Amino acid sequence: MRIGELAARAGTTTRTLRYYESRGLLPARRAGNGYRTYDEDDLRLLEQIRTLQDFGFDLEETRPFVECLRSGHPEGDACPASLAVYRRKLTELDALISELNAVRAQVGAQLTRAEALLPGGPEPRCELTG
Repeated sequence: MRIGELAARAGTTTRTLRYYESRGLLPARRAGNGYRTYDEDDLRLLEQIRTLQDFGFDLEETRPFVECLRSGHPEGDACPASLAVYRRKLTELDALISELNAVRAQVGAQLTRAEALLPGGPEPRCELTG
């Protein structure tokens, strides 16, 4: 298939595909007429990249998954390098969750302090919103 068809099927743009090609994530095969050509395996690579990016992985973090697929594995996360990226991402997410919990606690404390300063005490809370 040509670049426009691949872009349409992958839900992206030809510009994005050219960028992935320039980064070495998408193979750069050319037909005799000079047009870029792609196959179903390339669509799987793009689906893997898009899924990971939807999960918050940056483009470079998708590389081990793409290389795993290219090496013939049925899934992009079936290789040790992919698992290492998953582990790093989970550690990163755990740290972000901890930071967000700390910020939430601070905001909750500020709210409690501010409510105590209101004339007549804190506003009644709705049972449904906690």
